[in-house]
Amino acid sequence: MTEIERLRHSCAHVLATGILRIWPEAQFAAGPPVENGFYYDLEMDHHISPADFDKIEVEMKKVVKQNQPFERIVVSRDEALALADEGRLGALGPRTAPSKFKVDILRGIPDGEEISLYRNGDFTDLCAGPHVMRTGNIGAFKLSSIASAYYKGDSNNPQLQRIYGTAFKTRAELDQYFEQLEEAKKRDHRKLGRELDLFHIDDEVGPGLVLWKPKGAIIRKELQTFISEELRQQGYTEVFTPHIGKLALFRTSGHYPYYSDSQFPPLIEPDTLASFAEEGCSCAELSNRLKRGEIDGYLLKPMNCPMHIKIYGSSLHSYRDLPIRLAEFGTVYRWEQSGELAGMTRVRGFTQDDAHIFCTEEQVLSEIQGCLQLVLKILGTLGMDSYRVRIGLRDADSAKYVGTSEQWDRAEQALRESVKILAVPFTEERGEAAFYGPKIDFVVKDVIGREWQLGTVQVDYNLPERFGLTYIATDNSARRPVMIHRAPFGSLERFCGVLIEHFAGSFPVWLAPEQARVLPISEKHLEYGRSILGLLLDRQIRATIDESSDKIGAKIRLAQLDKVPYMLVLGTREEQAGEIAVRSRKNGDEGALSASEFVKRIQMEVKERQRD
Repeated sequence: MTEIERLRHSCAHVLATGILRIWPEAQFAAGPPVENGFYYDLEMDHHISPADFDKIEVEMKKVVKQNQPFERIVVSRDEALALADEGRLGALGPRTAPSKFKVDILRGIPDGEEISLYRNGDFTDLCAGPHVMRTGNIGAFKLSSIASAYYKGDSNNPQLQRIYGTAFKTRAELDQYFEQLEEAKKRDHRKLGRELDLFHIDDEVGPGLVLWKPKGAIIRKELQTFISEELRQQGYTEVFTPHIGKLALFRTSGHYPYYSDSQFPPLIEPDTLASFAEEGCSCAELSNRLKRGEIDGYLLKPMNCPMHIKIYGSSLHSYRDLPIRLAEFGTVYRWEQSGELAGMTRVRGFTQDDAHIFCTEEQVLSEIQGCLQLVLKILGTLGMDSYRVRIGLRDADSAKYVGTSEQWDRAEQALRESVKILAVPFTEERGEAAFYGPKIDFVVKDVIGREWQLGTVQVDYNLPERFGLTYIATDNSARRPVMIHRAPFGSLERFCGVLIEHFAGSFPVWLAPEQARVLPISEKHLEYGRSILGLLLDRQIRATIDESSDKIGAKIRLAQLDKVPYMLVLGTREEQAGEIAVRSRKNGDEGALSASEFVKRIQMEVKERQRD
């Protein structure tokens, strides 16, 4: 547990102490630290609301001011159960009712495992720790929200109240955190997506399925064009594959049944389904037959790689042909739980900027470096300069991985060497590998400090083995190629959601759905405005004209709200001089330019993919 996690875990105990001073009957379950804070689950008749936060915080501040030491006490199982039966655990002293959740937690602790309590002042709790030395070490804290949660996350268990809060060493850090939260609300891609008319998610279409509206589609298309240019330079060829494939394909790849819980259910051919219905086959038996491979069906593809493997395997290849680099903007489908869906950043159908490289063992290192350079080019162009690199390795104790230890060792070492050559900081994390191979993930920090896992590169010795892929080597023997999976954006939906928040909807000119808006001052300037609009459109500049009767100030405000990079104000003076008065989203009034000068300027910004 990190230092900040220890501080927040300690603050959860202070929260419980404060609540019990107001509502002594409260029954507490678990109170762990979580990302950016902590929570405590509890049960009592009074329903806590944000209106209660102030009085709870008053009691918490008293506990902190008292600077109570956190005392660790090791007890036997019988001693702990006796205290729980007396209602003393998660409490300020003995009570008439047992500490029922603590009794249940105690029963789940394996035999032989040490049982410890922590005491601060009158409050005693069952807890493994660790904690800070004293309550006075907690610093600054604030309660943030209240929610409902089933005990142990099981809907068959009681529903508890979950109170969230956070804590930091200093008041300045706490204030900065809540300022960041406010900024995040302003940048929320779901809010901006509605305001800027970029995308729509409709329950009748299906949760987690994104409808790209015309303006959002422009952003997506520009990103695809950007990466396609880079791919052509690196020798990739583009392919297209169907959205659905036979179950047998995904059985061979291992995606079914390894990840069946995160996939849409298989589709059965109508005739087969009808014959099973006539037999009286139950849904459970049908599911079991599918899992056993006794019947086939189709699956909405969760990954593009099996399709690309089949393209590679459809022809004979020599070592002279390798590396073969196949790229596709391929849409895949995953069954995410409804509670995990989040706008564009967590969806059920998404398009990957996917590619698979088939190469020799000797080419692996250089190919990985090419993949990493591509990711760095994309992040640099978009101004995402703050990131860390994570190498996901297998967990030797897990059975989810396929392939031999020798294959895994070679793949993991190739990733390490590639990252070291790039001279970027990286960490290694056990258990973060895909089931078929280790991977490099780019974890990007946006302008307000939040982290997003975006680009990924994976080395795979296993799928070529499972599908029996070969190439003819220099000695005319059949060799197994190595496969590299890479997706610099990851998911276009997720990447665009992150970009909306990163830029707060104010996209650089090359990405902006509307690059310029023509603003005639009055009706008598409409004809001149239309001529300027026609010139811009002829030069492939995405432009519109505001022909409303609103005053020019209102037109400018609307364009600012729509986050249009350039506003072109046209009045009598501009028309007589054959010029346009340029206003930029960033700098305001920038003076008059000829139409040709403005066109040259904006075309340069687009060509160089400049940022504001």
